[in-house]
Amino acid sequence: MQFFFSIWNIRAATKVRRTIRKNRPDVVHIHNWHFASGPLIIRAVKKMGIPVVLTLHNYRLLCPSATLFYKDHIFTDSLYTPFPWKAIRNKLYRNSTFQTFWLAFIIWVHKKMGTWQNVDQYIVLTDFAKALFLNSALGLKERQLVVKPNFVHSAPIDLTERDEHFLFVGRFTEEKGIGVLIAAFAQSGYQLQIAGSGPLMKEVWQACEEFESITYLGSLDRADVIAAMQKCSAVIFPSIWYEGMPMTIIEASSLGTPVIASNLGVMASLVKNGDNGLLFEPGNVQSLQNALNIWSSFDKSVQKQYCRNARAFYEMYYTPAHVLCGD
Repeated sequence: MQFFFSIWNIRAATKVRRTIRKNRPDVVHIHNWHFASGPLIIRAVKKMGIPVVLTLHNYRLLCPSATLFYKDHIFTDSLYTPFPWKAIRNKLYRNSTFQTFWLAFIIWVHKKMGTWQNVDQYIVLTDFAKALFLNSALGLKERQLVVKPNFVHSAPIDLTERDEHFLFVGRFTEEKGIGVLIAAFAQSGYQLQIAGSGPLMKEVWQACEEFESITYLGSLDRADVIAAMQKCSAVIFPSIWYEGMPMTIIEASSLGTPVIASNLGVMASLVKNGDNGLLFEPGNVQSLQNALNIWSSFDKSVQKQYCRNARAFYEMYYTPAHVLCGD
């Protein structure tokens, strides 16, 4: 029911007003917006003279999909149209025509009412996301958008000899490029260790049983992920959708671990080809295999330089001090 009433949720707005009167905040910070509250709370907060900050963790305001991904492909049709009819026809939200329409209608109504324009400051995680929002039909102004990436606390790094195997850490879904990953390593002769879980677990298990080159490590906690990243030759990041802020790449960089990633979206700015990692054509098995061949052709001194470059990239942009204080 929350979903259907979220277009004008008076109850949620009343609760927010009551909380503001009680606590008297200087600013209200919202992360995305949820059906339990709805966009009306933005109008309620602004009416009380309180600035509103909204952090955008996905692309919901641009497309009902929230991911700009449909049937294994990037889907950007909704960005530049007044109303996302194609997304509705394709049932991009919960595989439902009506629910996709209703979600699109909520966003459209509040765009027409100026709700989204009333937000004082939007926080996006990357320059890539900022460009998508600014160039869309949402109608935001550049002064409303500020880039504030995530960060990680660094663990001790070890630039001594690494193993020769590669590592994938993440969810087992189509958009994460699991199919490309398995196909590239299946008969490549390179060793791959996979950590994580997800809907494509069956496919990962089958690959591990069929190919000796692929090993499943399980679903690891952060300490074990760090240990795995410190041992591997490089992390593979084959995502085929517009990632928000891929923390796997930031984590790897903090440990001085190079990344071989899809040349797509924010990945192309986090991985500098030939510096702290390598890029390959998204969704292209042969291109990934070529990148693996290039990486493996480097002698150890070159690979260690990539490791140093990865760590330097982290220290320049993604330390807590830099992100929080701008140092």
